[in-house]
Amino acid sequence: MHTTPDTFQVGPSSMHWNGKELVIDINEISGPPIISRVKGQITITPHAMTNVELPLTPDGAHIWRPFAPSSDIKVDLEAKGWQWSGHGYFDSNFGTRSLEEDFSFWTWGRYPTKAGATCIYDAVRRDGTTLDTAIAFDGEGNAKTVDAPPRTRFKRSLWQVMRETRADPGVMPKQVLNMLDAPFYSRSAVQTQIDGEVVTGVHEALDLNRFRSPLIKPMLALRVPRRRGWQG
Repeated sequence: MHTTPDTFQVGPSSMHWNGKELVIDINEISGPPIISRVKGQITITPHAMTNVELPLTPDGAHIWRPFAPSSDIKVDLEAKGWQWSGHGYFDSNFGTRSLEEDFSFWTWGRYPTKAGATCIYDAVRRDGTTLDTAIAFDGEGNAKTVDAPPRTRFKRSLWQVMRETRADPGVMPKQVLNMLDAPFYSRSAVQTQIDGEVVTGVHEALDLNRFRSPLIKPMLALRVPRRRGWQG
């Protein structure tokens, strides 16, 4: 692993910020059950950058940082049909403690809107308190906290992870594309309706009670292997 102010490299793959775009070079071998080469480049061009930081716990031990909530994305991988461009985003989480120490469950969603994008962050902390936050971003990257419709549960994932997001009364959110399904985590494209606008965005649900299970954690080694002898 190697880092500089504008580059983050892990093994043969890297992310590089060139001042205008985030260029992601990928050279990996996917994990089970389908093992194959994943190689190519992804380019993210932000519409605007933000300075927003959302503390996920009162002491700031966990931070969500939406760098570019509205972006253009170009995908060019060395496989048939894996070249496309569209609407994307770039964000990250930072923390000084493990997630399972402070959270039992969370859901997150990022929905493109006519005005920009709305991000939903709902969580249940270990101390019983909750995080219920909706942030709307305009095309210039300006952010404001907004009221969002109530939490609405919808169909569980294939691994039976509970899922919910915000939806206008009487509207049932639905998955339109499965992206990743794990015993403790679900990522998918979800369609819902917020304040009268039908939106489709990326949604995730994370069950940290399952994640911390001694039966589940060893499974991560199959998806994220460690190799001896790598030089940093």
